[in-house]
Amino acid sequence: MVRSGVSLREHEIVVTGASGFLGRAVMARLAGIGVPAERVHAPRSADFDLRDAARCRMMFDAALGGAPGSEGGRPALVIHCAGFVGGLGLNRMHPARMFHDNLLMALNVTEAACRAGVPRGGGGVVLVGSMTSYPAGARVPMREEDLFTGLPDAEIASYGVAKLAQVQMLRAYGREHGLRGACPILSNLYGPGDNVDDPLVAHAAGALMKRFADAARDGTPEVVCWGTGAPTRDFLYVDDAAAGVVRVAEQVASGGGGRTQGGEPLVVNLASGREVSLRELAETLARLTGFGGRVTWDASKGDGVARRSLDITRARDVLGWEPGVSLVEGLRRTVAWYRSRGPRE
Repeated sequence: MVRSGVSLREHEIVVTGASGFLGRAVMARLAGIGVPAERVHAPRSADFDLRDAARCRMMFDAALGGAPGSEGGRPALVIHCAGFVGGLGLNRMHPARMFHDNLLMALNVTEAACRAGVPRGGGGVVLVGSMTSYPAGARVPMREEDLFTGLPDAEIASYGVAKLAQVQMLRAYGREHGLRGACPILSNLYGPGDNVDDPLVAHAAGALMKRFADAARDGTPEVVCWGTGAPTRDFLYVDDAAAGVVRVAEQVASGGGGRTQGGEPLVVNLASGREVSLRELAETLARLTGFGGRVTWDASKGDGVARRSLDITRARDVLGWEPGVSLVEGLRRTVAWYRSRGPRE
């Protein structure tokens, strides 16, 4: 197991999507473990569209200033957090874009990293994955070895398959180019900083938190939730997720994850390890926000996948990582953040 921060301080680190929900938390975590700010590069999407292969290669040139494998150059490590991400509504609205953008960005980042000499310099790539990649009928809690045993649920398959392809991509680039790689599989994120104002983009827990907080503020008599409340999910506080992603990056930087020709990338679940029903989530949010009205469930909207929870045994064993923030505490912090920022136009 790698001592926190030591190996990453020797690398040049590129964080894509650094201004996003997870990306900001990853940047904060890197700073928190002592990685020098001048060695962390956060390219802006306005300058480098990762869907454009040429712009992606330019991003590496601008961030790294030459090939990491050159004499005297530091090894480079990429933490790819960028993506086209949203809730069920956005997946239903844009399945083609979900597949196209997420697959193309991951492919361009991985290919550009190889062209920039990242494998030759002893660096690697971390491609952030999603629990939506698991087969619709996978056993619960879901284990990493089940990823390729079936197709994801049809409604989120475009996103799930695009993220699943990252694992095979890292296998292929590890075998042909010796690229070290890893794919942390994240469960449903929540926490301060989520884009809760856009219901299409907000994560499920954040979107529901906003509805209860607004209802409590406005004295609304009823909050209507979709489905029956019976489905279960696995909610991970964003700072815990960032700590896990950085720990994965440390593992890759120290030589893990396909470090030899034919080596396998590190694939590891990052989650709370706790199965929570949507009804429990709603009741917890009602209590934390002080909402005193009725909570009604609209079964006509459908429930989606019945159960989702990830097994985090591998994360504990390989990374020495486990979440530190309970659901109640994480939601309490999220409610406090939302209320402290004031109303938005």
